[in-house]
Amino acid sequence: MDRMKGKVCVVTGGARGIGKAIVEKMAKEEATVVYALDMNEDALNELENAYSNVKGYVLNVTNRENIKEFVELAKNEYGRIDVLVNNAGITADALIQKMEEDAWDRVINVNLKGVFNMTQAVVPLMLENEKGSIVSISSIVGEKGNIGQTNYAATKGGVISMTYSWAKEFARKGANIRVNAVAPGFILTPMTEKMPEKVLNSIVEKVTLKRMGKATEVADAVFFLASEEASYITGHVLSVNGGTIL
Repeated sequence: MDRMKGKVCVVTGGARGIGKAIVEKMAKEEATVVYALDMNEDALNELENAYSNVKGYVLNVTNRENIKEFVELAKNEYGRIDVLVNNAGITADALIQKMEEDAWDRVINVNLKGVFNMTQAVVPLMLENEKGSIVSISSIVGEKGNIGQTNYAATKGGVISMTYSWAKEFARKGANIRVNAVAPGFILTPMTEKMPEKVLNSIVEKVTLKRMGKATEVADAVFFLASEEASYITGHVLSVNGGTIL
């Protein structure tokens, strides 16, 4: 169980839900260090206490200065970042007629520009070392759309487009930098668990496997793409949705 041994990993939105599952998976697979980046300091402290190779760092992916400081810290401590997982994301749902401009801006800034900010800051270090793996979290909503999620769908579709572009861009001149995305379907997280049972049941009806996904199942897919087991995979979107039909 050492498929991430020796790796320096960074996971945004790493304190809860899918992000936490990704951090735990990489920590258990003996990464040298997993930097869990999040706004939730208490949850980060819990992760640090549970795993000796996890380092929590309070970071807002919309704050470019904050990101620059973090990358400098990682560079000074380890000289490299091997894996970047762009997971941080928010929702602010509404039908387009009722969607406030602020709700559009907030979701775009975190889910789309935040992925741009992190990747732009980290990739020079990967290019310097001529290797690295970037995995960004998209969504089935980015592939198929969803009622009341114009802003969220736009960001997650944008993540897919950036993934394709970066896979081409970062592998130029022979650099071994792979860029992929994972598009989860409906996953049981602290956020979805608060949904009414009636809503959850209607979601499950649309899933071929007739159940919600688990955060660990998304983490396994992310881990695969981040690891050397996926050494010949780049510019790919892996759908982890149980056969969901929207």
